[in-house]
Amino acid sequence: MTIEFEAPKPLVNMQNMLQTVAENMMRSTSREMDENEHSIPWDYIEFMHTAMRSMGGAGGLAPVEEKPKEGAEKRPPIGYQKLAVQIEMLAWGDVGYYLVTPGGGLGAAAVQAAGTPEQKAKFLARFNEEKPTFAAMCMTEPGAGSDTSAIRARAVLDEKTNEWVINGEKIFVTAGDKSFTEYEKLGKGFIVVWASIDPSAGRAGMRAFVVEAGTPGVKITKLEHKLGIRASDTASISLVDARVPFENLLGSPTVEKTTTGFKGAMATFDATRPLVAASGLGVARAALEFLKEKLKENGVEIRYGLPRQKLTSVEREVIDMEIMLKSAWLMVLKAVWMADNKKPNALESSMSKVKAGDVCTKITQKAVEILGPIGYSREFLLEKWFRDAKITDIYEGTGQINRLVVARQILGYSGSELR
Repeated sequence: MTIEFEAPKPLVNMQNMLQTVAENMMRSTSREMDENEHSIPWDYIEFMHTAMRSMGGAGGLAPVEEKPKEGAEKRPPIGYQKLAVQIEMLAWGDVGYYLVTPGGGLGAAAVQAAGTPEQKAKFLARFNEEKPTFAAMCMTEPGAGSDTSAIRARAVLDEKTNEWVINGEKIFVTAGDKSFTEYEKLGKGFIVVWASIDPSAGRAGMRAFVVEAGTPGVKITKLEHKLGIRASDTASISLVDARVPFENLLGSPTVEKTTTGFKGAMATFDATRPLVAASGLGVARAALEFLKEKLKENGVEIRYGLPRQKLTSVEREVIDMEIMLKSAWLMVLKAVWMADNKKPNALESSMSKVKAGDVCTKITQKAVEILGPIGYSREFLLEKWFRDAKITDIYEGTGQINRLVVARQILGYSGSELR
């Protein structure tokens, strides 16, 4: 069998198509969206929904495998690899825009990971309907950021009505507003709220609940004003006696002594962390390409192949940035390849997220430093990419938390043994 190092043709075709979207639809209005935080890019949302529906992939973070043509040899699975390439390219265009790409996001990923076949059929089918639809994950609380065991939201079963009654407060919910507020142009979205059904059981008592858009007792209390990714909404949400049907609980309502159910749901992040890493690397590639373009305009071309001591300081720095970017991308590819092939990838997933968080922060910062006034000026997008980059190291598990995950996986410690 021949070893092939070229990217599969479907990935290359997808990348070329999305580059057109990134250049013509995202870059041209990046500054406008950055300076008008909380405005909604309806043209982009509707265009992407129509395009994804036509390709059978309007579910957001759910991987889609193309059926082989009749008589053709079956291709190895590439659904997550395709997603990583898509996300990297869209983030290269504008990572804030990418975050308002319609679809299920983390909310749908939680349903996919922990839902029953009936729940998946009920909640995921809506992303392929006529109107673009969003879903979001609500986990973080004012007193519970990375430490999910400190979640205080509570769900109590009302046995008379067979409904869960949820009370609590959630913050920093990406796409929370578009998922919960009933906009005329959007389909009926939902949020997935994490709450405890038995606080005395700790993490074993944690469950996720699907809360439909417009549910009484649920309110968007705040939209964050942020350093970067300003095209994307980040919401605070309060739940006061919010009632949801019994069957909207994802997983089993029985509290056992083990945390198996909780860990199963957390496996959502094994699939999504490499995708977040891919988005950060899209930003880093945009900054690096802009840096090389401006250096070339000023007569500085990188002389590849020379001994390091014969290179200028700027040449060495650019080459070091390229090494960082490519090594981080290889870690993403390994993590998504493992996801495609259903191999446990908790270690590789967190490693790729840690590396990408570091790399996109360092590359965008170094590009600003090297270009000086050009890098700092709002005339160009580089200063924006520098602001956008930092979130990669913060959301979907901070760099510190993912380092802990990596250390526990390598050294064989549990969460209670290594904190």
